[in-house]
Amino acid sequence: MNGEKPLEQRICDSIIAQHLFKRGDTVVVAVSGGADSICLLSILAKIREALGVSIHVAHLDHGLRGRDSQADAVFVADFAAQLGIPTTVEHRDVLNYKKRHRCSLEEAARNVRYTFLADTMHRIKGSCVAVGHTRNDHIETILLHIIRGSGITGLRGLQSRSLLVFDEIKHPLTIIRPLLSISREETVAYCHQHKLRPQHDTSNDDQSFLRNRIRLELLPQLRNYNAGIEDALTRLSSLAADDLAYIEEQALNIWGSVVQAKDRALYFDKKVLKDLPIVMQRQIFRMGLAKLAGSTRDFDAGHLESMVNFVTKPAGKTLSLPHGLTLSSLYGILILSPSHVSPCPLPLLKEKTAIHVPGEIEVDGWHITTKIVRQTQSTIRILHNTASGFKATFDLNALGRDLIVRNRQPGDRFQPLGMNRTKKLQDFMVDVRIPRAWRSRVPLLCTKEHIAWIVGWQIDDRVKITKNSSAAVQITFRSIDCDN
Repeated sequence: MNGEKPLEQRICDSIIAQHLFKRGDTVVVAVSGGADSICLLSILAKIREALGVSIHVAHLDHGLRGRDSQADAVFVADFAAQLGIPTTVEHRDVLNYKKRHRCSLEEAARNVRYTFLADTMHRIKGSCVAVGHTRNDHIETILLHIIRGSGITGLRGLQSRSLLVFDEIKHPLTIIRPLLSISREETVAYCHQHKLRPQHDTSNDDQSFLRNRIRLELLPQLRNYNAGIEDALTRLSSLAADDLAYIEEQALNIWGSVVQAKDRALYFDKKVLKDLPIVMQRQIFRMGLAKLAGSTRDFDAGHLESMVNFVTKPAGKTLSLPHGLTLSSLYGILILSPSHVSPCPLPLLKEKTAIHVPGEIEVDGWHITTKIVRQTQSTIRILHNTASGFKATFDLNALGRDLIVRNRQPGDRFQPLGMNRTKKLQDFMVDVRIPRAWRSRVPLLCTKEHIAWIVGWQIDDRVKITKNSSAAVQITFRSIDCDN
């Protein structure tokens, strides 16, 4: 044992120091019947008056171990009754959940368990859920994250207080871990000292589960290399937590200058992102994922790296992510949204409108400017055939001055820059992966004869600047709402 204080006093002091509970709270205690949760319940029962909290026990029968599962439920209910603590015991079908959601048994059991805890907390108007995770669980979680390819967030491991959100629960679930500073050996010793007889869950010995293999195989091997591996991983976790806290604070400070939220989607400013250090780009994306998915639990370092790489991807590219999220690249912005939402930042043109050269006009949420450049040949060559987002340059003589802007029409064709023949506009939009929901909102700049520019994507080869160009016109479209 560490220190001279009784374990109850150490846990009480730790709870108070970390402000895990506040007076008047009703705490749901998740009790499986094992040594960790029985130790937690016994201690909280003894110090609840000192903390000024009420306790409610919650036990879920996963139905995975037949009579053993039923025996656990009876044991927990009897033990809670002896302590005079109200209890909720339920049975839920984990195997059916696994089948419906096509996930692993571990994930199914975890999601069903936390959904049950969230439902119980909501029903009794509780404030948080206390679980019996110990320092051992913390170490195993760090190793689990490393094996799965975690970034710095995973190195932080378990926290004394965290928020859990996933699809099955309507509100964030506050999880409290009062035993995180003590070892599993201490909880076993506590139960033995107080003549408590916790249940043994045989599934904890099943090495088909990765966490069990980490505990039973990997950790013993690592101790051969470093007898103090647990202390080393704890230090690593602490350092990672300190670094991450600073990164998170800095990201929060700049969030508003990088991201705008609208219609269940997040719009990231590409230019601002490009100027940020990579570590800040990752954190901004991590925060975006957390806002839309509720947590980053199902997103690994590979997903974040793919998102960071998207900052320099050309317009029209899309990236599929877990939880049905999609990252879409448009000129000037990246859009993170649920796949079924497909938000479009392009204002909808209601009818075709004449555009004057030179000139300036506002049309249905678009601010359009045209500017003639009459200078030396070298100036024209510098302009060349640039189409940077919503700004493009054209040969003035090839383009002409009689222009209109409109939406697409059936049968539209277009000759993309560099091609010697036309192709269907529909085919072009599919090829460059313009989202289906956006296609009718993409402005088309047209001459009397043909489309000159698919605004935001590509100019027509017939209006490009050549070595013989004597004058050019620069045309800029800016979304008044999105300011792109």
